[in-house]
Amino acid sequence: MSRARKNPLRRLTDGERQVLEQLVHARSERADVVTWARELLAVAERHTYAQAAAIAGRRSDEAVSKLVARFNQGGLAALEPHGKGGPKPTYDAAARERILAEARRTLDPQRDGTATWSLLTRLSFIEPSFL
Repeated sequence: MSRARKNPLRRLTDGERQVLEQLVHARSERADVVTWARELLAVAERHTYAQAAAIAGRRSDEAVSKLVARFNQGGLAALEPHGKGGPKPTYDAAARERILAEARRTLDPQRDGTATWSLLTRLSFIEPSFL
């Protein structure tokens, strides 16, 4: 038997239900957004959070609970991806700007000691602490 829901899903408006159903069938939408829409529709159809997670192909009823809480508070904005994802940037803004400035600089054969362009030629003038 599952626990009582602390934050049950509020009643969906007709417009919200229509958007969620469109998202579930969208082929060009992000997979996580489609999954969240499936979970919300399953909860709206009176499935438990665990059942909603299983319907959407997930295991965490806690994640569904958090999604429902976000949806209750912000509506369809809860389906917007929250977080950048991917690795953290390697360089800070100042380092990136120095690297880009060096890449944009016109090569000077006298200063650079070469008459040909290469990526290594460009990068050799950047301080090693930035690489």
